[in-house]
Amino acid sequence: MQQTLSIIKPDAVGCQLVGAIFARFEQARLKIVATKMVQLSREQAQAFYAEHQGQPFYEGLVEFMTSGPVVVSVLQGNDAVSAQRELIGATDPAQARVGTLRYDFAESKSRNAVHGSDSLQSAQREIAFFFTPDEICA
Repeated sequence: MQQTLSIIKPDAVGCQLVGAIFARFEQARLKIVATKMVQLSREQAQAFYAEHQGQPFYEGLVEFMTSGPVVVSVLQGNDAVSAQRELIGATDPAQARVGTLRYDFAESKSRNAVHGSDSLQSAQREIAFFFTPDEICA
């Protein structure tokens, strides 16, 4: 069993898509073992996305991720990182497969509804950023 981090971004939270996205995780056999809604500060968003600092999209990403509440969750399942990435779809919804979350719910490449860890190492770091071990009901 693996765990991975999910973030339902401000655009999807604002459009009241949290329940629909959670249902899709559960249909894909990804168990939600921790979740909370948070309003990221600028400092938190900068720290979370530090690996992208210096990229042309970085400032816009930080601004977007602090524009409204997000829902962060720990998902657990067999090969959870890959399973979630497949369910999420391509970063650009115009290139995402039909039936993926980004195809169905994203507005654009920069307002793309969800984040998912891209590797097991990233998942471990990202989960620890938002959750203490005693907050996870595995």
